[in-house]
Amino acid sequence: MDYHISTQGNDQNTGTKEQPFRTISRAAALAEPGDTVTVHAGVYREWINPLNGGTEEQRILYKAAGDGEVVISGAERISEWTSEGNNVWSTEVSNSLFKNRNPYEVELSGDWLFDGDLTAHLGEVYLDGKSLYECGSVEEVNHPERWSEAKYSDDSLLKWHTKVGTETTKIWANFGGKDPRSENVEINVRPHCFWLEKSGVNYITVSGFTLTQASPQWAPPTDSQEGLIGPHWSKGWIIENNTISESKNVGISLGTETGTGHKDRKRKGGTQREQEAILKALHSGWHKDTVGSHIVRNNIIHDCEQAGIVGHMGAAFSEISHNRIYNIHHKRLRHGAEVGGIKLHAALDTQITDNKIYSSYRGLWLDWQAQGTRISRNVFFDNLSEDLFVEVCHGPYLVDHNLFLSHMNFRNMAQGGAFVHNLFAGRFVVQSELTRITPYHFPHETAMAGYSNITGGDDRYFNNIFLGDEDGNKEPVPIRFFEHLPLKNREASEAGEKKVMDGVPDDSICYLHPVGLGGYNQHPNADEKQWWDMTKEEIAELGDAADAILVGNAVLPVSMDGNLYLNEAVPSSQETNAATLREKVFHIESNPVEGMVHIEISQPASLGEHSEAMVTTDMLGKTYHAEMAFEKPDNSPYRFDTDYFSNSRTDTRVTPGPFRLDQNTTLIFEV
Repeated sequence: MDYHISTQGNDQNTGTKEQPFRTISRAAALAEPGDTVTVHAGVYREWINPLNGGTEEQRILYKAAGDGEVVISGAERISEWTSEGNNVWSTEVSNSLFKNRNPYEVELSGDWLFDGDLTAHLGEVYLDGKSLYECGSVEEVNHPERWSEAKYSDDSLLKWHTKVGTETTKIWANFGGKDPRSENVEINVRPHCFWLEKSGVNYITVSGFTLTQASPQWAPPTDSQEGLIGPHWSKGWIIENNTISESKNVGISLGTETGTGHKDRKRKGGTQREQEAILKALHSGWHKDTVGSHIVRNNIIHDCEQAGIVGHMGAAFSEISHNRIYNIHHKRLRHGAEVGGIKLHAALDTQITDNKIYSSYRGLWLDWQAQGTRISRNVFFDNLSEDLFVEVCHGPYLVDHNLFLSHMNFRNMAQGGAFVHNLFAGRFVVQSELTRITPYHFPHETAMAGYSNITGGDDRYFNNIFLGDEDGNKEPVPIRFFEHLPLKNREASEAGEKKVMDGVPDDSICYLHPVGLGGYNQHPNADEKQWWDMTKEEIAELGDAADAILVGNAVLPVSMDGNLYLNEAVPSSQETNAATLREKVFHIESNPVEGMVHIEISQPASLGEHSEAMVTTDMLGKTYHAEMAFEKPDNSPYRFDTDYFSNSRTDTRVTPGPFRLDQNTTLIFEV
């Protein structure tokens, strides 16, 4: 059946092209495997909550008709406003407008949401589709001040405040001199645009829509992870060719269902609660046959205040590709440990490829159990914190042919990574994590194979280019775990000596190393004899140093070869034959407004002289804990014989970096 939806339709019609329904929800209550729901141009102010899913052979397809933009909005337009003077206006709406929950009454809350001075709510006020900044009083609406932490501080002068009564909700707003009675002013009234209330509704495709202005709650890994759109712990969804924006928290959620987590924050620490969440999910059926295997591709995702894409366990075995993600967490009124363009836990066999992530707080954050994961041909720039953060994972995870162009490229609190043919133009944090014990899995399964802490290492770096940032200071710089945040003081530890955060190690100081691999200088080289090869007599000769070995805290070895260090980037002492050039060679200009990066390589032939070995799965070996090869999800091997643009490499001509560099003329790329 092909159901049609039109703003000129009627839900009492038959749903044909000639007699279309008025709402998408009407068709969503009827659609069965093999059906298509075709939506014609217009604005649809509703929450789509499909009753049925499809099958692998017969999906249910929701698609835009192609006759104009199809908007699914969580907001309602408000045209009745009263002038309060001084550019401030007020409106009062009936609480009956909020069918599910009143977002102006519900506070923004959840695990790992850090305290802030503002008691924020889930509601938003929009001017021409763009959200204003909530503030704590009517006085602040009357006398707005810039919020210094905002990426776009001028926008923060547009403020709103709310007071919820028993029957009505009153909102005051400053529109910067504009008259809301003649402008497009909206308030959000629905938590979601396209979201399941129940889990296990599989094989749905959502294609070609504009989805905007919803108020999902903060999405921690230990509780229900709401989103503007998402499959809610189902399998096999395709979310493609959409524009997704203005979520209060998360744009696309692929994550945890209600009840998976444990919320007893007073009695149990964050690591223990996360362990319980994983074990509970395994006990209740977290398996490749039932959850995950989604495709998220060709979407534009922007202006979401927590994450563009989030997923705790539910993103396993999925493909996230060719998305453009920007302006994530740009207001920064509150902060938490789940913020990023993409933030995934347990990204088992997840393929994250060909995305562009920029102008966000953080680019990509893989937390716990990144195993079999591939991060390939992505472009990162203009991100405030770091482009890539991998935390307490044991690998194997593979990072190849990416462009890391922000000031900080990589925060590494993990082990078991392979980095091949990347361009790094920013700084690194390399840090062990001995206090948290996290799981690893049998290859290509959700079943757990063991637990361990993170001593660090077990990493490989082959054929990367490091582009120095012209900073003469080559000493590591101490920074806080979350360096860029306006955090209010945390509760003191029992000793009263430190301020601590739940889920963050007590010793929250780490070190930012110059561009290059100097952060690995204290790690052994993989070619040296390791402690697990030693005899008892050899271990005894180490004396006190053996204590760290015997309790499992010895750092793991690293492998490095074929990397090229430009413009005074710093090699690791473990790479004794490192190739260095003082020249910059790469000239890079990013344009966040257009979302483009311009790259000129002025001496490609000189770089081509540094020809190295072809990198393959066999060369990369297996990770220490999972004893798993760097291989594809179907167990087949990798062979990196093509570059970023799919140009072929030969065994006799393998140049470092993401691009094949064998020409004598200046190379110019737009990515």
